[in-house]
Amino acid sequence: MSERSNLWGGTFDITLEMEDQSIESGHRHYYDRSAYQSPLEDEVKQGWLLRPAMDMEMKRKKKKRCFNINPTVLIRTLVVVAVLAGFVALVAFLATRRHHHRPPPVQDNYTIALQRALMFFNAQRSGKLPANNHVSWRGDSCLDDGNGYLNGLEGGYYDGGDAVKYSFPASFAMTMLSWSVLEYSAKYETAGELNHVKDIIRWGTDYLLKTFNSSADTIDKIVLQVGKNSSENCWIRPESINYPRPVIPCSTCPALAAEMAAALAAASIVFKDDHKYSKKLVHGADILFKFATKGEGERYAGGSDPPSNFYNSSGFWDEFVWGGAWMYCATGNSSYIDLVTSPGLAKHAEAFWGGPDHGVHGWDNKHAGAQLLMSRLRMFLDFGYPYEEMLKNFHEQISEIICSYLPGSHNFKRTNGGLIELNHGKPKPLQYVTNAAFLATLYADYLEATLTPGWQCGAKFYPKDAFRDFAKTQIDYILGRNLRHMSYVVGLSDHFPQYVHHKGASIPGYIKHQSCQEGLRWKESKKPNPNTIVGAMVGGPDKHDGFQDNRSNYNFTEPTIAGNAGLVAALVALSDGSKTGIDKNTMFYAIPPFSMP
Repeated sequence: MSERSNLWGGTFDITLEMEDQSIESGHRHYYDRSAYQSPLEDEVKQGWLLRPAMDMEMKRKKKKRCFNINPTVLIRTLVVVAVLAGFVALVAFLATRRHHHRPPPVQDNYTIALQRALMFFNAQRSGKLPANNHVSWRGDSCLDDGNGYLNGLEGGYYDGGDAVKYSFPASFAMTMLSWSVLEYSAKYETAGELNHVKDIIRWGTDYLLKTFNSSADTIDKIVLQVGKNSSENCWIRPESINYPRPVIPCSTCPALAAEMAAALAAASIVFKDDHKYSKKLVHGADILFKFATKGEGERYAGGSDPPSNFYNSSGFWDEFVWGGAWMYCATGNSSYIDLVTSPGLAKHAEAFWGGPDHGVHGWDNKHAGAQLLMSRLRMFLDFGYPYEEMLKNFHEQISEIICSYLPGSHNFKRTNGGLIELNHGKPKPLQYVTNAAFLATLYADYLEATLTPGWQCGAKFYPKDAFRDFAKTQIDYILGRNLRHMSYVVGLSDHFPQYVHHKGASIPGYIKHQSCQEGLRWKESKKPNPNTIVGAMVGGPDKHDGFQDNRSNYNFTEPTIAGNAGLVAALVALSDGSKTGIDKNTMFYAIPPFSMP
């Protein structure tokens, strides 16, 4: 125990060392203790000797005494004591009961939907499932994926309902989930889902690390896809697949590699406290980004990604900006911010071109997300020269994009029910709507964090709550506030899609083995799916708010991990109201203090 010091530095503690100070100083003084004997010592000794006899005499006298107690007074005293004791016991009981039986906080609809939406990823897991997967009708599947290819390709996520693993949308989904965790980890924790979402991300990044030689310093190929879509002539549960599944590698795929780099870089910040794993993710992201750009950056002259039946990339320059921004946040290496703020790269990426898909953030188009991420650097770090001009351009562009989402803008049409048509009436609109809702809410929270009351959109000033209100109306539409009164998230209300395009959900779990042809009867069955794939957001309605609950029409009824990632991000951003803001600092933990020239 440390000493207590007084005002002048002395101690308040009493010690027994002072009487021996002379001894400690080297001098010994002998004294005769008898010389200091008190004159009363003899009397005290006599008292000790007579004490037993005196005690016995006192006890004998006490026995002769008699006390007269009034019975009425005694009864009243006992009653008062009993009442007081009962009152104290009652107060203690009520306090204990209140402490142990306090009702849990009421969860808002967004938090409940968030918990359900995360469960969809559990249902999409491939490989050896963990004990806490909590989806009763799912089991281990495709354990032999990629046998003979590097260290195997077991694990990862099936993209949608057809048990195929696509690296491109899976990487985008992990990037979006990681971004949401970095901004809103406190909200995830309040909802009791922080560990869950981290497990989901790690399941995805563990698989991505298997799709290339992540321990090497350079690579020459990555895995584009495992399995193939065969819904027309094969409909079986993933657990029943017992045939070799094709592995499709890719040697020139800049968009995919840059997106994979973004996913691993963002996740490395999520897992920064696990130093070994975080370092592994950063290393993998670094060699992927070099593989994507061939080390040429804005002067890249290589080819583009190969064509795909379902996930064709329309370009790669936006992934260079997106991936480079995440690499800078994960490493603090200034070469990345030099690249992403170079005018040449922005020109290639057509970052400031107002085309029809300008502002439509999704697995193929990263312009809006990259611009918001770069604006975050400007708003919170204030880099100044030589980056200020380009960062300001990014900031102005994303502000215009967010403004274009508001009802007062004419950039995008809306259905009669109020759903914004970001993909201009094409199928599967909800995946783009959820991403826009996330970006708008995040933008409003950035304004809140910088004490900015709102933003000027054209001739009109909008308070920051207007951007959050836009996000609410769109997510509310998805959750059931629409003309059909249908939730497009499965299992969230009494009215949701019953014929989801999903092989695992449409076949009873007790059927363990069957052939491709035998399973087709479940695809064509008129009965609702026997398994409820909780939390799955389907493709969504058409531009007339119409919806076909048809298992064979995947445009309406198929869910995807890319779509659900945007839904999760939007839901966590809207959950808990605006009580809990963003985490301003964690995303920048690797960025060193910036020295102004």
